[in-house]
Amino acid sequence: YVRLALDARFAAFWLAQTISLFGDRLHQVALAVLVYAITNSPLATGLVFLAATLPNIFLGPIAGTFVDRWEHKTVLIASDLIRAVLVLIIPFAAMTNVVLVYPLVFVITTVSLFFRPAKTAMLPRIVKEDDVMAASSATWTADTLADIVGFPLAGLFIAFLGTGATDLGLAFFADSATYVLSALLIAGIAVAPLVREQVPRVGNAFAKFGHELAEGWQFLRGRPALIQNTLISAVAQMTVGVTLALTVVYARDVLDGTLIPYPQNFAAIETAIGVGNLVGGLAVGALGARLRKGWLVVGGFVAMGLATIVLGLTGNVAIALVAAAGMGIANLIFIIPTQTIFIETTPIELMGRVVAFRGSLVFGAMTLAMAISGILAESVPAGLVIAAFGVLTVFGGLIGALLPAVRDA
Repeated sequence: YVRLALDARFAAFWLAQTISLFGDRLHQVALAVLVYAITNSPLATGLVFLAATLPNIFLGPIAGTFVDRWEHKTVLIASDLIRAVLVLIIPFAAMTNVVLVYPLVFVITTVSLFFRPAKTAMLPRIVKEDDVMAASSATWTADTLADIVGFPLAGLFIAFLGTGATDLGLAFFADSATYVLSALLIAGIAVAPLVREQVPRVGNAFAKFGHELAEGWQFLRGRPALIQNTLISAVAQMTVGVTLALTVVYARDVLDGTLIPYPQNFAAIETAIGVGNLVGGLAVGALGARLRKGWLVVGGFVAMGLATIVLGLTGNVAIALVAAAGMGIANLIFIIPTQTIFIETTPIELMGRVVAFRGSLVFGAMTLAMAISGILAESVPAGLVIAAFGVLTVFGGLIGALLPAVRDA
């Protein structure tokens, strides 16, 4: 970690991501509170997050193929600047008609589909091979720092502003500014250019694109450690989609608001997950190289499922915060080893496509879970829905323990 902190390129890369993530936390809380306040519907609120995941199913591999053609640094900068403009439009759209928020969220996620694989592909280009695991941990730790600081500040800030579209506009302006700062920091990073095969401009360009797309899928499908990990993750990470869609509903309708009122309790749950992520991320970054990555993935899924069950079955804020922290720890225990397995196994020229295909499968399952949970929460308490999907996560982890390609990776 000290070596990475002293590396100017990685430090700028990490800082850019962290600044942007702080804005995203403010945006996430503001968006959930805004839509739930306007519609008073768990389903309508869940559909916002559903709209944010749908592009992963249909457009992820296409975006990944383009990322493998383009310069990763350029993709990161362009994605940040485009999203900076789009998030500014959200409060104005909500004031006109809340339905307009859904396509906007869809487009923002579509742009993010280019950012995510480019970020993963750029990481091994700016750090030494021996530092990939620690660098992966550090990038996820940035996410947790944003959770720990960003969510409580977001809760307080939004409680101060109010829940109207006009009141919450400043939250989206702040998120836009963080994207601009991120773009400026990334622009200052020097990266050696990749040597790629010449991409055809005319004639057989479409055939070539189709071949490149199929090549990414064939690589993923042909590596048992990668495809089995992806399929297990698609089952186990459905819980992530459910908690993303229903936590705001759970916070308002299930949790006892005496100790921490709504919406601050919503932000507190997200903060507790972030604290857990920090602990889990630092632990895996420091000790993960000494342990089997596959067993970390399996153990992380089982632990996350158990913690999610506890969260869903309690209305006590203190217990919920402890369970949320446990979910955060377990989350990083399986995410960091999984990312490292993919980085170590996949050639850099295929990274965008392979990561994008994995994302499509996993986010597709999460999207399905969001839709189902939103419908269920209209008639079933949100806590019970969350707990039920926690059982599914435990089941996914246990299946992984039975598959040698997953547990022995």
